Amino acid sequence: MKTLGLLRHAKSDWDDMSKRDFDRGLNARGRRGAALMGAHIREGEQSWDVVLASPAERVKRTLESAELGVSPQFDQRLYLSSAETMIDVVQEKAGDADSVLIVAHNPGMQEMLLKLIAPSNENALFDEASVKFPTAAYAVIELDIESWKELGGEDGTLTLFTRPRDLDAELGPEH
Repeated sequence: MKTLGLLRHAKSDWDDMSKRDFDRGLNARGRRGAALMGAHIREGEQSWDVVLASPAERVKRTLESAELGVSPQFDQRLYLSSAETMIDVVQEKAGDADSVLIVAHNPGMQEMLLKLIAPSNENALFDEASVKFPTAAYAVIELDIESWKELGGEDGTLTLFTRPRDLDAELGPEH
């Protein structure tokens, strides 16, 4: 049994349109959401052996605000990556870890979740996550695999899906 976590970066800052997408940080709402989600993750039952992350500035700032206490391994391939690329990175870098957290971007995060959950394991959490995987959302998937080399099939069950708005209504969708 392996555990895979998915954490999407928090809300990015669009104030300076001269910045490249890769270089955008977080806005105030994003910093608040990342800190809240970080506290939620730290207070939860799941700890992370390995954290794999996109090197984009907004991911770095999300990790900084979340204060997870695990040094991430940054991998350029996780910047705006597909689910298939995420799988490749995990298979290459997870080693014998029992739990891996990916911190990256959509649409890859949602694609990953949809790819790994078996139709027979779909539940109310899956229904929510399949509609939208918003900024700073956090998911935990239990995988019925022995090795990360097996990652990629429909072996997962979504056991946790939390959005910032689930913890603080003020961080819900902006109108």
